[in-house]
Amino acid sequence: NQGRITDAIESTKLFNDLNLPAFDPQRDRVMICGSSQMLKDLKRMLEERHFKEGNTTSPGDFVIERAFVDQ
Repeated sequence: NQGRITDAIESTKLFNDLNLPAFDPQRDRVMICGSSQMLKDLKRMLEERHFKEGNTTSPGDFVIERAFVDQ
């Protein structure tokens, strides 16, 4: 496989190749880490799928690892 993981998610190729259902906040939790643009893209994609971002005081459906993001 080549290309961005975000493209594979958007096109459903990721799920089809793995024979898995698409992301669902009722059963999935996600931790994302990567470049600033990838974090932005994945956050948008998850929120469009009704995932809620969590933090240290409020658990959610996804969290963003910001330790390696360039400021």
